Amino acid sequence: MRYRWLMSRTDASRSGRQRQRLTASVTDLDVARQRALLIGLIRSKRGRTDGEASLRELELLTDTAGSEPVESVLVRRERPNAATFIGSGKLSELVSLSKAEDIDVVVFDNDLTPAQQRNLQQAFECDVVDRVALILDIFAQHAHTKEGMMQVELAQLRYRLPRLHGKGIELSRLGAGIGTRGPGETKLETDRRRILERIRKIEKELKDASRSRKTRSKARKESGDSIVAIIGYTNAGKSTLFNRLTDSDVLVEDQLFATLDSTVRKLDLPHGHTALISDTVGFVRDLPHEVIEAFQSTLEEVADADLLVHLVDASDPDPDHQIISVRQVLTEIGAASVAEIVVFNKIDATDSTTVARLIALHPDAVFVSAMTGESVGGLLDAIVAGLQATTIELHLEIPYDRGDILADLHSSAEVLATEHNDTGSTVTVRLPHDEANRFRRFVVELTADG
Repeated sequence: MRYRWLMSRTDASRSGRQRQRLTASVTDLDVARQRALLIGLIRSKRGRTDGEASLRELELLTDTAGSEPVESVLVRRERPNAATFIGSGKLSELVSLSKAEDIDVVVFDNDLTPAQQRNLQQAFECDVVDRVALILDIFAQHAHTKEGMMQVELAQLRYRLPRLHGKGIELSRLGAGIGTRGPGETKLETDRRRILERIRKIEKELKDASRSRKTRSKARKESGDSIVAIIGYTNAGKSTLFNRLTDSDVLVEDQLFATLDSTVRKLDLPHGHTALISDTVGFVRDLPHEVIEAFQSTLEEVADADLLVHLVDASDPDPDHQIISVRQVLTEIGAASVAEIVVFNKIDATDSTTVARLIALHPDAVFVSAMTGESVGGLLDAIVAGLQATTIELHLEIPYDRGDILADLHSSAEVLATEHNDTGSTVTVRLPHDEANRFRRFVVELTADG
């Protein structure tokens, strides 16, 4: 994999001979992969480090999507060109590079307008996609449940709708002028109508699924079980940790976005505590809004959680950027105020100097290896402490004639102990702080940790 830093016109043909294509073979079953040219645009010298990091991530995304990254190029411009995004000079250089390297697809690390995408495809004479389309393609490959596939399809349709093109905007009104009158819909209008109808149908089905999900979430809360959600950057090891904590067999792959469909399991915690824990879709820098909107019902589980286990890949060159990117998504989905434990994973694959530096920078974090199980016991203790910090323990005296209160406690709180006496029942419960006020008049003792 080669990287280029373009600041002025260069002779792109210096790449040399074309590489031989990978071809399908009946005997060895090798599959041909598209050869991809990756292009990123930054606006200043200071953005070079971030641009290079983003291109490295784009390389992983491209590989996950099934294409072979051949060249990566960073282009610096003060602002994107309205027609070609990178300007005519750089475009000419990169077209030459593309032909020299026998490129099949050009992937931009930025969002392209429909017009820019069309102009670039004409220039490169091959497929041109942006970061949004690339991520949506990966999501389409990894969605397995009906809801997951609908969410991906919705995101793709919203992305494609403005990219439909015909003779011009005048085709949207039959009879608007000379050459636009006809007996029926144009193909462009038909395509738009079908996409809009499909979008409305999927949105309705996802709303129904969201209502069902909210009903299940309400039932879980009424059962008194705390809800823990594992979140984090894609490929941080969330599914591996989920399997380690719950003795499950959720799919684990060394790929970006291997998990799209959330899974919930019972989590046994120290000292007899239990909770429900969910594995969720991974986040990534600049996660497309189309994805966030389409996966809103799934991401609602994160916002409804009592505690977030924020998993970070300690072996990543820039783990702090992972943390920032994840928290940006949390803000977008209304989950920024949910209590959080930061957990650095993969310490078995990280050198001791790096681990020591991360410990100094994040003294409140937990450091584990989900793969080997190292320090997972300490994480379980941290989860218990985190959940207790979001709840309060109360001792209540409930008169026998207030059976409704006792029933309410059993449905909305964790009942730790119950004793009966001559006048009523003494109940020890743990419940969220915002629920405690409803039962204050029955309190006989407030424990020290409350």
